[in-house]
Amino acid sequence: MRLTTKGRFAVTAMLDLAMSESDKPLTLAGISERQAISLSYLEQLFSRLRKQGLVKSVRGPGGGYQLAKAQHEISVSHIIAAVDELIDATQCGGEENCHGDEGRCITHDLWASLNSKILTYLSGITLADIVNDQRGANKKASCEQSQQVVFGPRKTRTAEVLS
Repeated sequence: MRLTTKGRFAVTAMLDLAMSESDKPLTLAGISERQAISLSYLEQLFSRLRKQGLVKSVRGPGGGYQLAKAQHEISVSHIIAAVDELIDATQCGGEENCHGDEGRCITHDLWASLNSKILTYLSGITLADIVNDQRGANKKASCEQSQQVVFGPRKTRTAEVLS
């Protein structure tokens, strides 16, 4: 099982949109720069995200992309599914034909159960949850930095030479 770059980048780009403090649309070039994701790759992803109703595009000067739904209405599983990402731990892709004509492998139920648990987990996490976590982590890091004691060079006394 693996979550490919497509799913990871889609979630990252959507989080970038969600964390925007502005009501103005964000350009894909800006997201590309901030997240180090190829612009052409983002264009492909956002085409799919738009078709699935997760983002909307704004044309013209100052145009770009915005979330099409509230942050709490968009789960990580929605984003991954929107870009045609399949999270599947089974070897057979859920077809139950791991061993050809002999049917499925003896661990099929284990991996199918894992798929279900992953899907349930990702369905329970929304962009709003991640934004709140990120802002909390940033606030905590900022607070820790401001409370951090900075030690300067130590002042040393010159030792007197005893004669």
